[in-house]
Amino acid sequence: MYRRAIAACALALAVCFSMAEAQSLPPIEAFGNLPFASHPVLSPDGQHFALIQSLSGRPAAAIYATNPQAEDKPVYVGSPGGLIDGLFWAKNDRLIIVGKQGIAMAQDRLRTWRRAFSVDIHGGKLATLMANVPALGNNVDAVNVIDLAPEDPDNIYMALWNIKPKLQEDLNTLIKKKQDDTFKYDLFKVDVHSGKAMLVQSGNETTIDWISDGHGKAVARIDQTERPLKDHVWISKGGHWEEIGIYDASADHGSGVVGLNAEGSALVRIVGMSDGEERPPFYGLVSHDLANGSEKPLFSVPGFDMGATRVDPWTRRVIGATFISDIYETSYFDAQDQALQTGLKMAFPGLAVDIVSWNLSKTKVIFSVDGPRQPTGYFLLDRTTHQTQFLASGYPALQDKDLGEMKPYAYKARDGLDIAAYITLPPGKSAKNLPVVVMPHGGPDRRDYIRFDWMAQFLANRGYVVLQPNFRGSSGYGRKFTEAGLQQWGLKMQDDITDGVKKLIADGIADPKRICIVGGSYGGYAALAGATFTPDLYACSVAIAPVSDLPAQLGAETLGSGGHSQLASFWFSRMGEDTAKMAAVSPARHADKVKAPILLLHGVNDTTVRLEQSKLEAEALKTAGKQVELITFEGEDHYLELASTRIQVLKEMERFLKLHIGN
Repeated sequence: MYRRAIAACALALAVCFSMAEAQSLPPIEAFGNLPFASHPVLSPDGQHFALIQSLSGRPAAAIYATNPQAEDKPVYVGSPGGLIDGLFWAKNDRLIIVGKQGIAMAQDRLRTWRRAFSVDIHGGKLATLMANVPALGNNVDAVNVIDLAPEDPDNIYMALWNIKPKLQEDLNTLIKKKQDDTFKYDLFKVDVHSGKAMLVQSGNETTIDWISDGHGKAVARIDQTERPLKDHVWISKGGHWEEIGIYDASADHGSGVVGLNAEGSALVRIVGMSDGEERPPFYGLVSHDLANGSEKPLFSVPGFDMGATRVDPWTRRVIGATFISDIYETSYFDAQDQALQTGLKMAFPGLAVDIVSWNLSKTKVIFSVDGPRQPTGYFLLDRTTHQTQFLASGYPALQDKDLGEMKPYAYKARDGLDIAAYITLPPGKSAKNLPVVVMPHGGPDRRDYIRFDWMAQFLANRGYVVLQPNFRGSSGYGRKFTEAGLQQWGLKMQDDITDGVKKLIADGIADPKRICIVGGSYGGYAALAGATFTPDLYACSVAIAPVSDLPAQLGAETLGSGGHSQLASFWFSRMGEDTAKMAAVSPARHADKVKAPILLLHGVNDTTVRLEQSKLEAEALKTAGKQVELITFEGEDHYLELASTRIQVLKEMERFLKLHIGN
């Protein structure tokens, strides 16, 4: 009886401790809610800032005073055009809100439409930008701001596909025609108070972009011709246009023109995209002198591609660039700007620090701080008083103890190629014989790096090691690494993922019987390919908005272009043009090989990878007698932009993983 009592007490204590541990876990909502705050932007005079804030599970614009008085209250504005997709200040008294929504077009094809609206600092006096232009309804994307012209109190400059004069046909008739017979890409002056636009510069049938000087004057334009696909760069000289360069515009090529330099004396181009065999091994920047046509290096980082350009928020001139080693890094060309960046980075060692906004005089700055166990937080620095105030955290309900350590996990692929990867470890657990979630990124031309990742951290919090491999074809590692992944869907790209899993097993980190592969978009394809073509490696698979049938996806991507657009060129380069080869690596066409249960999750309004792709996979698996679930989300697109969707995705994943690999 004594021994039984001791055993009963021990069992009771174990249950109590187990319950206490379970109760201490943060709720799913702490990870799955939209970031509490993101994308903060300062007004030109620095008197206000705006940011995207989660309100009832949807993104809303919030406007705050930087030096609030007792009577000042934040102003909240929902998007009049679906979901908020971006914010920026046009003038001191006008905030621009970018909205997007899915709209059915011809042949019931769903497309994502984006529109720009302006509101005053009180959230009122709404105006739809360019509403008076008859061609607005013909544009899917109508938010291309070319120039903010900060000295002009009323106007900004935007580009729009405009119907040629004297054409009065209805939209259905126009769609049946070739676009270059009907439209031209024009430049408009837009009154941000009324939304009314006035044509100031006409493009032609091949114009795809404009470069302005920051004061409302167009100084360059890019035209793109097909058959052959070429970029033509023109500059304005003495009242006429002069062509200064022609570039191959097929995938991974192009003029690379991104804007003017800070002085306005040169065009800034991305190199690594130009013609010829002398393309550098890594993407960088050069400046193209407008006076004499000479080019000189502007920015490069040995061993890494340039990531994105940093532009002045008011003049839109190129003032710096980013790259990623293991964390996100920013370099500025101006010594004072770089000194500010360096000083901020020194204040937060080991974390990624990024200046995200400043006012026109640069006396006020908003910067972000981010790390795996430091969800993105925002700070306001007043450079005149040298005071810094904390604004908000994206995930305020999460604490350091809830989050796992993320660290590099490099390995060699079976053919000797070096693969950079990262693992996130469950907090408080030794990395031995644990259940593993393999989480390949989307794109496929993207990459993972050390940062806060809400989904990876949720999985680590629930007890899983998370592996995020940057397989060949991932961006950031140079041209050869990208080219090594061309037309390797389901082949060497997938082998790289498999080799990372095998290393986890060999290192004793992974329990070989408890491994699941999870991913979204291309990562969703990789999750299906893993379950299909290496069926003994994975105990389950979760695919979010996956590609499952490459020929069908390629057909959707190139619909309407005749296969001659730059977008079509990109997808042909990634997937290939051989239908038989694409079919051979399409999971939906080989469902009979699958052994593990599969969970499919897909937004109904997804216009990037359409719901059809998950339906094809689900039907193929059911026909083959395999275990599959398909869960869809009404009103959701490709990017999981509703809190209700994210929370439900995490709930379904937690249930599914616990069932098949434990926790």
